[in-house]
Amino acid sequence: MRAQEPRLVDWTATARYYEYTSAADPSVPEIPFAVFPASLHCPGASRVVPLDLSHRLATDAPATSPALLANFLVLAAGEPLRTRAQAGSQMAFVLRGAGRTRSEHGDIAWSAGDLWTMPCCGELVHEADGDAALYWVHDAPLYAYLGARAVEPRFQPTLYPARRLHQELARVNSEEGARERNRNGVLLGNEATPLTLTLTPTLWSLYNLLPKRSWQKPHRHNSVALDLCVSAKEGVYTLIGDALDAEGRIIDPIRADWKPGAVFTTTPGLWHSHHNESDEDALVLPVQDAGLHTWLRTLDIRFA
Repeated sequence: MRAQEPRLVDWTATARYYEYTSAADPSVPEIPFAVFPASLHCPGASRVVPLDLSHRLATDAPATSPALLANFLVLAAGEPLRTRAQAGSQMAFVLRGAGRTRSEHGDIAWSAGDLWTMPCCGELVHEADGDAALYWVHDAPLYAYLGARAVEPRFQPTLYPARRLHQELARVNSEEGARERNRNGVLLGNEATPLTLTLTPTLWSLYNLLPKRSWQKPHRHNSVALDLCVSAKEGVYTLIGDALDAEGRIIDPIRADWKPGAVFTTTPGLWHSHHNESDEDALVLPVQDAGLHTWLRTLDIRFA
């Protein structure tokens, strides 16, 4: 039998060539400031509510930032919710209620105020004893962009109980000089991330206290922040902007008021400061892709 002739392909067809100074810093869509209200996770039928900005980010898959997708999970009693994310890292903070999440790694029982993380896995099944809601963030957009699949767990499922979070928060804020720190929170780490000291290899999170009648001075970093307001009264807010004045205050800022159960985005590279003009302490939980940036040595965090 005569050997089949090799198929000739023009492998040059997809090549492009650009003059350096016009293409070294291409204009890609900016990560927008956005607010997602708590009304999105009001009680009702079990459902996933993606906080999707893909239409503004020009991504092919749902995304809240180029690397992360945040969601609200609403759970009703007797209505299990199944989720599946092609992700290497997942985390969830329990906004309200109690229940459990089943995976190939085992079951995690959770209640209001708990936080848990999950490595790559197949389907998750979430069940609640009554009305419940979770704030669920994962790095599937990063894998979608790379055309990659998460196949090897890089850490073990981990639970951060609400009681322990509050104990650790009290501990760090009882230390001498705590009120002079730029932030008054607890960074959440894992034994699998001894170099980055982050929640997972991709994700970073801070359980941050904003004491009453106080403000936390500006800082900035190259990771995006998806900020969940855990608790706050009227008069608590974040200011966001691209420049500081001579006194270290943000010039012409955007104001994001903290509303319990709501999420807002903080664009990478912008200065942001937290302000509490109320008579009660407030809590915020930012979730960032700073684990990835720290590993790449690109976080570049700066303090005013």
